[in-house]
Amino acid sequence: MLDQVRQRIRRLGLARRTEEAYVGWTRRFILANDKRHPTEMGAPEIERFLTSLAVDGSVSASTQNQALSALLFLYKQVLGVELPWLDGIERAKKPQRLPVVLTRPEIAALLGELTGTPWLMASLLYGAGLRLMECVRLRVKDVDFGKGELIVRQGKGGKDRHTMLPGTLVAPLQAQMEEARRIHQRDLDAGFGRVWLPDALVRKYPRANAEWGWQYVFPASVRSCDPRDGEERRHHLDESRLQRAVKQARVRAGLAKPATCHTLRHSFATHLLEDGYDLRTIQELLGHADVSTTQIYTHVLNRGGRGVMSPLDRG
Repeated sequence: MLDQVRQRIRRLGLARRTEEAYVGWTRRFILANDKRHPTEMGAPEIERFLTSLAVDGSVSASTQNQALSALLFLYKQVLGVELPWLDGIERAKKPQRLPVVLTRPEIAALLGELTGTPWLMASLLYGAGLRLMECVRLRVKDVDFGKGELIVRQGKGGKDRHTMLPGTLVAPLQAQMEEARRIHQRDLDAGFGRVWLPDALVRKYPRANAEWGWQYVFPASVRSCDPRDGEERRHHLDESRLQRAVKQARVRAGLAKPATCHTLRHSFATHLLEDGYDLRTIQELLGHADVSTTQIYTHVLNRGGRGVMSPLDRG
């Protein structure tokens, strides 16, 4: 059953992390029901499973909805079973929370506690509005120093977009890419140097995976075996390294706000709004599908409380 889920996900070209999540939820659902086959179960079992997650597991609404999406995929896409009651199951209501945003001095303090590759990557998150995985998956060919821009490939929702390359990061990024080139050359000399390519491009362009342009800007320190085909390659840097570095930097900087890597992206959007850039431009830079998603950053324009001055401050 789990192999069928994997095969269907790969057939539809869904993300690797989607595969891991859906396979995991399918396994948990089957084990929670004494290893019964999904075709023997229905709405009561799914409702009971989701309720158990909320009551016993105290998971968030987004986690409940991910589990429901996995089960919907299992029944509709894998088993090919059209069950009307599936559409009637309500999703958990996600609470509307405001993003954590750092002030400019707080950003400077945070980045000031970072050095080397973590500093460069965190600076890109803030300076270009990148998501964490968009940064670690950045490839050499998608950095355009001439135009001063980055091309984000296969971002959230499978969309490509352009965003700026901060001028202050040009020299550090060039130095990082030179180091990546030296690593790539050593791999080639050792008989390796082939990187993973998306969408079976390696069959269309058999030699492209060894070309410099396809290599990761932030390569891993060691080669590893790809779990999908067993081939030894050099993947991109593990994102957890940057997450740990940012967390440690936040503590050293004495910041009380629960800042994470994604906080840098929130701060990027908010500070652009403060500088007078319009929502549509910022929406394109962030890759939001709807401008209403971008509008959440207007809550910190100029001053707190929706930009309204307190009567106490007027004297």
